[in-house]
Amino acid sequence: MAMHGRSSAWPLSALFAGVVVYASLYPFEGWRAQGLAPWSFLSAPWPQYWTGFDVGANLLGYAPLGFLLALAMVRSEWRRSFVWACLLSSALSFGLEALQNYLPRRVPSNVDWALNTLGAVLGAGVALALERMGLMRRWNQFRDDWFEPTTHGALVLLALWPLALMYPPSVPFGLGQVAERSLLAAAAWMAATPWADVVPSTAVLNLLPLGPGWESVCIGLGALTPLLLGYAEIRDVRKRWVFWCVWLAMVVLVPALSTALTWSPAQAWAWLSVPVWWGLTWAALAGLVFLGLPRRWCSAVLVASVLTSVYLLNAAAVSPYFDQSLDAWEQGQFIHFHGVTQWLGWVWPFVALWLGVRGVWRRPTRRW
Repeated sequence: MAMHGRSSAWPLSALFAGVVVYASLYPFEGWRAQGLAPWSFLSAPWPQYWTGFDVGANLLGYAPLGFLLALAMVRSEWRRSFVWACLLSSALSFGLEALQNYLPRRVPSNVDWALNTLGAVLGAGVALALERMGLMRRWNQFRDDWFEPTTHGALVLLALWPLALMYPPSVPFGLGQVAERSLLAAAAWMAATPWADVVPSTAVLNLLPLGPGWESVCIGLGALTPLLLGYAEIRDVRKRWVFWCVWLAMVVLVPALSTALTWSPAQAWAWLSVPVWWGLTWAALAGLVFLGLPRRWCSAVLVASVLTSVYLLNAAAVSPYFDQSLDAWEQGQFIHFHGVTQWLGWVWPFVALWLGVRGVWRRPTRRW
């Protein structure tokens, strides 16, 4: 069937597998051999100390992977999709536990492997249950009614947008601020090499903090980007209006969740400063104005928005106080995942830019 080739489950499962690999092997430093077989953890005694968080993280950490793999295989008409999804997830967990033998800051565990496998079994079972109840077929029908046939890339990116905001940017919704950090990282990598003088210092950029007005512009453009990404794939104005309402809820709730995780739930709304109010207000009004905009024009405005916001953000300095304020969060239980969300925040707008350019050049499939 045609819908199998358009499934978003395959790219999502690949992305989630990458997150699992990163979380399991972070920080990728100090590799050494201890003279033990990679599978020696299987016969090790069970750990004497464990916490509910450890059990829940290992059990639930692989459930989405099992769910996505089983769903992708069902839509691709694989035989024994449940068994294959469980086996592949378990094999990934086994391989990562074996690699942890070579990392000084990680401890391989047979209990972790068992819990990971059980989580994958639960996730795959949920996927097959939903498929047999017809809920996934209803989702396919909903997607076909609402979105263009080639929209799966945009849907994946929209699903990742809240995760990209989990690592708080220096400017709310200001994803893609990479210039200053890239130069600092390149200078650190080249410090002990003959090419240390090749990398320019951040002083050549003459970076200054954004003023309140430009900050509002960046906030509005960053918030408007996912809305335009959805508009470029949604078929009619009434459905765009529903999408606008969902978007409005997300631009309020996602940063609040990120702020609560970064500092404390009591400060969940501290990010709503005057520049944020102005930026979100004009972005919401622009979203209403663009409700009837043709799809190709939505893509064109998306490209212009991303280019403008990325330029403004990378022409501004990252506040040292902002970096210091994240220390408490980075030293907490999210340390194995914060790097993933930070990289996602850096890359997300550039993928959106690519989708926007592709949308400008594609042939129209429906006349408005």
